Amino acid sequence: MNSREMAKLACDALAEKKAGGLSVIDIQNISVIADYFILADGENQNQLQAMQDFVEEKLGKAGVFAKQIEGNHKSTWILMDYGDIIVHIFSKEDRLFYDLERIWRDGTVIDPKDL
Repeated sequence: MNSREMAKLACDALAEKKAGGLSVIDIQNISVIADYFILADGENQNQLQAMQDFVEEKLGKAGVFAKQIEGNHKSTWILMDYGDIIVHIFSKEDRLFYDLERIWRDGTVIDPKDL
């Protein structure tokens, strides 16, 4: 499975759990750490956890497993590192505070529907 297909699966899982502000940043031409950043936010910690669990389930069924996950059921920022894609799940407040879109503005923003 290539990184674009992985990103699509992750985005579909997040969308199914009603993720807010779903966004994809293509960073493959500006960084070696990954091909895509996927960003989403949720209303509360239960939703953040549900999004994390569903991304893990969907990618796991496809044979793709996280190399590392930072954050837990009390976190307001969960980072899921799948190597070629990195999924960031935030509370709305943390997403505004850390503003990864600004930090990675040299990347190309892709509409998740275009994956």
